[in-house]
Amino acid sequence: MLKEMKIPQIDTVPGDIGMPLSSTSAIPGQTLHSISAGEGSPTILVHGLAASLHDWEVLLPELASYSYQAFAVDLFGHGDSPKPELPELYTISTVIETFEAWIEKLVLDSPLMLVGHSLGGHVCLQYSLRHPERIKCMVLIDPFFRPTQLSPVLRLFNKRPRVGVKALQTVPLSLIDTVLGWDPVNAAQYSPQARWRIAYYCKRASPNILNIPSTIPDLTADLHRIDIPCLIIWGSKDFTLKPDTFNDLVAQLPKAAGHEINDCGHHPHIRKPVLVNRIILDFLNSHRQQSLPAASDQ
Repeated sequence: MLKEMKIPQIDTVPGDIGMPLSSTSAIPGQTLHSISAGEGSPTILVHGLAASLHDWEVLLPELASYSYQAFAVDLFGHGDSPKPELPELYTISTVIETFEAWIEKLVLDSPLMLVGHSLGGHVCLQYSLRHPERIKCMVLIDPFFRPTQLSPVLRLFNKRPRVGVKALQTVPLSLIDTVLGWDPVNAAQYSPQARWRIAYYCKRASPNILNIPSTIPDLTADLHRIDIPCLIIWGSKDFTLKPDTFNDLVAQLPKAAGHEINDCGHHPHIRKPVLVNRIILDFLNSHRQQSLPAASDQ
C-alpha cells in the first residue's frame, strides 16, 4: 500500500521548487527510492546522469491530473537511492538491473509508458529491448543511445572517468552552480532556482556515477527491434549530446516521431516544461487506449 511522503525541501534554493505534497507517495520496500502520484495508466519517469526524480516535479503532478499513475525513480547511485562505495558497481548493467527489479516489485498489471531523459533514455531503450511485451510506448528526451553522441570534450572525459569522479568528489556545490552559469545556453535558459537544483542533485549523487557512461554500449544495431510507438524530443542546442544524432534515432526506430525544441539545451523538460509537457501528454493520450494481449489460459 502506498503511503503519504513528504519530499524534503532544499533550504538554500530560492523559491518553492518542491512537488505538491498532496500528490506524492512513498513506495515502501523498494531498493530504489521513488515517488508516485495519481491513478490510471502506469507511467515511469527516468532521470538522466547526475540528476534525480525531482527533474519531474512539474510533469509528475500534471500526469496525475490526467489520470495517469506516474512513478518517478532515483536511479542507482542518485538522489535517495543506494550509493555503495565500490566504484566497480557503477556500470550500466547495475543501473538496468536495479531498475528492472524495482519495476517488478511495483507489480503493475497494465502495460507501461516510459519517459526517459539522457541516461534515463538509455535505460528505457534497454528495458524495452529486454521486455518488449511490457511496454505500450516511450518518450525519450535527448536520449543517450551511443557513445559517439558525446561532444569531443565529454568523450575525452568518458575515456578517463576517474578524473571526473575525483572532480565531483572535491568540487563544492557553489562552484558547480557557478560553472552552469558560465554556459551561455544554460545562463539564458535556467532560472537561478533551476540551476541551483541541478547543481544540488549533481552533488548529491555518488561521484562514482561518472563511471557509468564509459560502460554504455552502442544500441544502434538493436534499434530496429524496438517495435513500439516512440517520441523523441530534443533541444536544438544540446551541448552534451550531438543534436543531429537524434534524427538518426528517429530514422532507425520502426515507429518513431521526432520533435526538436528550438533554443533549448540538454534539459528541455526543465527549460520549457509547459511546451514539453503538452507534447508528452498529447503523445501518451494518443496511445493510452492500447492494451496488452490477453493472457493465455493454457
